[in-house]
Amino acid sequence: MKYCSDCGATVTHKMPEGETRLRFICDSCGIIHYQNPKIIAGVLPLWGEQVLLCRRAIEPRYGLWTLPAGFMENGETTDQAAARETHEEANAPVSNLTLYTVISLPHANQVYMIYRGELPAEDAFSPGTESLETRLFHEAEVPWDELAFHTVRKTLERYFHDRKHGVFPVHNFECPPMTVKLAT
Repeated sequence: MKYCSDCGATVTHKMPEGETRLRFICDSCGIIHYQNPKIIAGVLPLWGEQVLLCRRAIEPRYGLWTLPAGFMENGETTDQAAARETHEEANAPVSNLTLYTVISLPHANQVYMIYRGELPAEDAFSPGTESLETRLFHEAEVPWDELAFHTVRKTLERYFHDRKHGVFPVHNFECPPMTVKLAT
């Protein structure tokens, strides 16, 4: 950050009095510009024993499989954001949303909030503008080596484990940065 979004003057990166973190502070009006993590809200859409995944039509991770999820907008709740993203990416209405995973990615300044949700019918989805393909998968069919993000893998692993026990607690954990495999 170089300029104040309120008055346009230059900012300095320093620690405000009484705080413990560096912040951008306007040299003219004195406003402190706080930068906070972004929230990604999504759904683990379910139909019977199957989960709905979307093949990404956008970067990052174009062509890989993911859960429908995206950045929360101002003026919406996390469950509203999750339902909106599911509709945008998979043209799928979901109901009975319950918070399932809260995943912190401090290296990316993001927090994922993934809900379990129910699809109304086996064919109640189709690719949205950000998806090349949408498909239901049984556990044995999940393309584990083609998942776009650690957050998706962790959510699916927890879900299939919890489903065996019939108990679905809220999971709260941190995911490390993804390592990218380079072609040799």
